[in-house]
Amino acid sequence: MSIRTCEELSDRLDELLGWRKKEITDIKGLVDAAASAGSRRTSLLRCGVAILYAHWEGFIKEAATSYLEFVSRKQLPYNELAPNFVAVGIKSLLNRASQSKRASDHNELVTFFLTKMKERSSLPHKAGIDTESNLSSKVLREIIEKLGFDYSFYVTKEHLINENLVKKRNTIAHGSYLLIDAASFGELVFECSVSAQLAHRVG
Repeated sequence: MSIRTCEELSDRLDELLGWRKKEITDIKGLVDAAASAGSRRTSLLRCGVAILYAHWEGFIKEAATSYLEFVSRKQLPYNELAPNFVAVGIKSLLNRASQSKRASDHNELVTFFLTKMKERSSLPHKAGIDTESNLSSKVLREIIEKLGFDYSFYVTKEHLINENLVKKRNTIAHGSYLLIDAASFGELVFECSVSAQLAHRVG
């Protein structure tokens, strides 16, 4: 379904978030219902971290892509877009000019700003947002700045994202044994839920 209106964007975000919240709640329930110690709860906690990370990356990627599509389908003139979206629209020009020593490439970029800013924009959204398969705070900042949002909410969450979620997920996903305690998992569930809700409201 194409995303052309605020309502369609909101519906898409609801859809992306709804099934993820349910699955995380189900896993949290299994963890809480398991015995306070033992291999079953340990296994559930390790699985829970891996799945929680998958939902964290998946939601941010799909929600950001949906928002980019929403802006793209408006086809506003470049001079009516925020600077971050102008940068998205002419990324190939910027890359070519920055990597080239040819005057023609530099001239093409300057010509765009002088003569084409009133043309309808074309923002590539079908390729989606690149999370680099490792959604650290550094990658998250790039995504948020690409979309023109305020990153300040996540500044205090950087340690939790990098150390408690991404690093632990990588350790588990790469086959190493890592013991996860229930309190840490509960904190991750809460923080990821807050972050997802914030992303939903921003969208």
